[in-house]
Amino acid sequence: MKLGVHIADFTFPGGPRTLADDLARIAQAAEQNAFARVSVMDHVWQISVVGPEDHDMLEAYTTLGYLAARTSTVELLAWVTAAVYRAPGLLAKQVSTLDVLSGGRAMLGIGAAWNEAESRGLDLPFPPTAERFERLEEALQICRQMWSDDDGPYRGTHYTLERTLNVPQPLRTPPILIGGGGERKTLRLVAKYAQACNLFDTPELPHKLDVLRAHCEREGRDYDDIEKTVMAPFDVGPDGAGVDDFLATLRRLADLGIAHVHGRPAGMWDRRVLDVYGERVIPVVADW
Repeated sequence: MKLGVHIADFTFPGGPRTLADDLARIAQAAEQNAFARVSVMDHVWQISVVGPEDHDMLEAYTTLGYLAARTSTVELLAWVTAAVYRAPGLLAKQVSTLDVLSGGRAMLGIGAAWNEAESRGLDLPFPPTAERFERLEEALQICRQMWSDDDGPYRGTHYTLERTLNVPQPLRTPPILIGGGGERKTLRLVAKYAQACNLFDTPELPHKLDVLRAHCEREGRDYDDIEKTVMAPFDVGPDGAGVDDFLATLRRLADLGIAHVHGRPAGMWDRRVLDVYGERVIPVVADW
């Protein structure tokens, strides 16, 4: 099992003037403590479960490009990209660029988008739910085509690309992670297109995994080829008092087949918090 750090709150004590250094310090501490991935949200306003709308929020792919220059081993991704916010051809190019400039460390985390308020606020595309999922599937098809030897046209219901030229190609084909647990649409898309899924640690998790397995059978896909990831709370405390409880949670998830657990370590602005994970959690779960 591996762990990853999700940076969702950019309202640091020093404000925007020190934000770049604070962000680099967190990502570098995560890397030095053997976290496997660092992610940011693809939002333009803060979301309510993290803080008020007017708290600081950075654009995802600009931020990931900055982190690529300040780290050397962690995988980098948006957790998860709103498929309708960018034209898919441009998104494929952005992820390709991130991969080349990071030395082959980019992933594409993607979903159908859900935050209508920020979309309406900044006039970002936000079609009805059914269309968003149609556009998500076409975006997946376009990205996969642009990361292949096929630079021919793409003609879908919503997107038409006359030539899917993409030079330079990514150093590795970016693994695709699709976020969400929708049983009819999202998990079907995981089985058809993705290398990883992302679910939440709820009582429904075993059922969601069973649904994914059934979609894999229908798609002729090996269920074991898909990395199962979970977004979960990280809170061991600065002195590590909660390590045993956290390890018990990770053990339970590992027994379900979860290979990567991702989250926002509480108090991660304090370097000592990430050190606790590096010293007392990650070495234990590495063999699970």
